Amino acid sequence: MQTDIKRAKEEIKHTVCAYLSKDEYGRYRIAPVHQRPILLLGAPGIGKTAIMEQIARECGIALVSYSITHHTRQSAIGLPMITKKQYGGKEYSVTEYTMSEIIAAVYDKMKESGLTEGLLFLDEINCVSETLAPAMLQFLQNKCFGTHRLPEGWLIVTAGNPPEYNKSVRTFDVVTLDRLKKMEVSADFSVWKEYAYRQGLHGAILSYLKIKKQHFYVMETTVDGKRFVTPRGWEDLSEILYLYEEMGIAADEAVMAQYLQHDRIAKDFANYYDLYQKYRSDYRIELLLSGNYSAQTVEKLRLAPFDERLSIVGLLLSRLGERFLEAYREDLFVTRLHALLTELKERLFCQDTKDISFDILTEECLQKAESAFQRKKQAGLSEKEEENAHLRTLSALESFLTEAKKDALRGHEAFFSLLQTRFSAAVSKRQTQIDETKAALESAFSFLDACFGEGQELVVFLTELSMHFYGMRFISENGCETYHHYNHELLLEDKQKNILQEIETLKNDLPQLL
Repeated sequence: MQTDIKRAKEEIKHTVCAYLSKDEYGRYRIAPVHQRPILLLGAPGIGKTAIMEQIARECGIALVSYSITHHTRQSAIGLPMITKKQYGGKEYSVTEYTMSEIIAAVYDKMKESGLTEGLLFLDEINCVSETLAPAMLQFLQNKCFGTHRLPEGWLIVTAGNPPEYNKSVRTFDVVTLDRLKKMEVSADFSVWKEYAYRQGLHGAILSYLKIKKQHFYVMETTVDGKRFVTPRGWEDLSEILYLYEEMGIAADEAVMAQYLQHDRIAKDFANYYDLYQKYRSDYRIELLLSGNYSAQTVEKLRLAPFDERLSIVGLLLSRLGERFLEAYREDLFVTRLHALLTELKERLFCQDTKDISFDILTEECLQKAESAFQRKKQAGLSEKEEENAHLRTLSALESFLTEAKKDALRGHEAFFSLLQTRFSAAVSKRQTQIDETKAALESAFSFLDACFGEGQELVVFLTELSMHFYGMRFISENGCETYHHYNHELLLEDKQKNILQEIETLKNDLPQLL
């Protein structure tokens, strides 16, 4: 039975929670011998590796990843060495093995991160070399390479591609499969879209795929070989498009084909990208979001082809998404800065530190924060935005300290007064960002209503906005009555129509079933 990557992630998280659950004596409720390794089977590029990083981070456990095709029998089992042992009163030379590189990596991760539980993720498991295959089957069945066993508290997750995608694929026998927890994963655009919004993928890609969903994942075999497009390709293309735009470099069909390895789709997206850029220039999205648009602009969009109307909806969502992310970053920065300044305040006004200069106390505070974050990063428990906020916070405090030294401030009170002033400025900047984003969101609703009323374009806008991680976070924290009004009126009505259509379908099919 196939499932999408989101459901697979949920299932793996549930499995991790179950396998790591302990009884009142600290023993694992499911003994390690019965903790079946998970086998994810799915086409390449659909996000199998990405969800492992998310699961480890969300569960607060370590992660060690390996692409098993890069390993030989020696690196997996270890190198042979001769030792002496006594048997029946006589000494014999016997062969033992050095520690497996893979098992050693697990112990190294435990030492670096301070975490004793984790996931060992082995990718391309069904493409192992002929010499390594027996050892790998033994590992899946017994959780050990040679004499070296995987530590308790570490779970095995493996991934592989179905045979149609890789000629090197080996079929597991029944004995091995009977010891695995197998999940077949398929590509699903609606699930991937939630991930894409959170990662901030380029608006042109999301707008294009709303119109051409069939181009989200394509795998074709032709006389000239494989032609394919994968979610990984779209994500990597998004990164290069952002950078090319920033550097003023044109991205043409040749660039698209480097990531979308399907000539027809690469050409189609290249044409759409050119149109997208034209729409962005013609409609001047920033003006629309500031509420400055003319009756001519409204009429032009109302009479435009459907794909053009959808593109403008996508452009609005894309720019709003950037604003939502900027607001999130300001909030994360202020929150981290507040925590750091609170800790520093305690140090500044502690009786034991009254004779220590504020610059020394600040440096100690910075070093402590950096050390704590590096431990978290080593454990793989930090996200990109958290790391950015951490670096920004340390940089801000360092700049405050430099300013204090430059102004020759004396005493803890004077320094803390400067910190309060700078923190208040950061809070004001965050509020300005929130106010401007709320105004932009209201302007987007106003513009779409002026153009289409409560038509399908507004429904599309609401639906996509409801899937946007940073957008929904912003609305839940800061409110938006217009969103809630339209969401209730339009999406509820849309769901009711779908339910009625399903009822009618069942009524029509009922006589045939009987």
